[in-house]
Amino acid sequence: MIWEGLLAPFVELVFMRRALVGTLAVALAAAPVGVFLMLRRMSLAGDAIAHGILPGVAVAYLLAGLSLYVLTLGGLVAGLLIAGLAGLVSRVTVLREDASLASFHLVALAAGVLLVSAGGSRVDLLHVLFGSVLALDDGAVLMLAGVATAAVAILAVIYRVLVLECADPSFLRTVGGPAGAWAHHVFLALVVLCLVAGFHAMGTLMAVGIMILPATVARFWARTIDRTIAVAVAAAAVAVVAGLLLSYHADLPPGPAIVLVAGVLYLASLAFGPCGGLRALATPNWHYRA
Repeated sequence: MIWEGLLAPFVELVFMRRALVGTLAVALAAAPVGVFLMLRRMSLAGDAIAHGILPGVAVAYLLAGLSLYVLTLGGLVAGLLIAGLAGLVSRVTVLREDASLASFHLVALAAGVLLVSAGGSRVDLLHVLFGSVLALDDGAVLMLAGVATAAVAILAVIYRVLVLECADPSFLRTVGGPAGAWAHHVFLALVVLCLVAGFHAMGTLMAVGIMILPATVARFWARTIDRTIAVAVAAAAVAVVAGLLLSYHADLPPGPAIVLVAGVLYLASLAFGPCGGLRALATPNWHYRA
């Protein structure tokens, strides 16, 4: 029973092993980034940037079809452009960065869907929006592993500045000089990088789910940033494995299945998490417990 239900799909089927390795690589990079998005109150910005990469992916698709590296380049350029334009608008106008990101996100989503629809079939559009986890080849898995390695390395370099900004942004602005601004821009580029990697496995609509949901799960189980990151990575890994198994046995789309499992983990954490969950809040003096 354990063999057939849990192990056999990954041992016997090459495409399931590729899907597992590729999505675990994405989860390893995206979950810590999602924690800092949550702590910086930028969770919806991740969703906006995820949709912002769609026009670049659409143009790349029209030029080169489903070429792995061309789609990656197109998504990176579009995502960085959207993030940069949103920051520029927030600096030179009265509009705040979250509002400008939301505006660019809506325009980008509409333009991307129209471009993909104009140049391909409905199947192609579904591939772009919801991903094709089970169609990852060796080249795609290696690229996702490389992106995850680079993302973790970049996050390690700017980790201290991000933690300080989350804890006391006014202090960082006072004594840090331009470090805070540079860290913010690098962090946004890191978000784009992780979302473009997630796009190849889970599509533009689902990629942000493996970034944000594990972070919100971890918030109910840990009080320090390092433990929150560890729990988020663990939750993302559980969601990936369980989601792929659910997809295989129930014949469901793998990307939405992974995000659905992460959503179930979130609801369970919301109800039973010891750090601010509903059950803890209903218990007297919950905030005094270690």
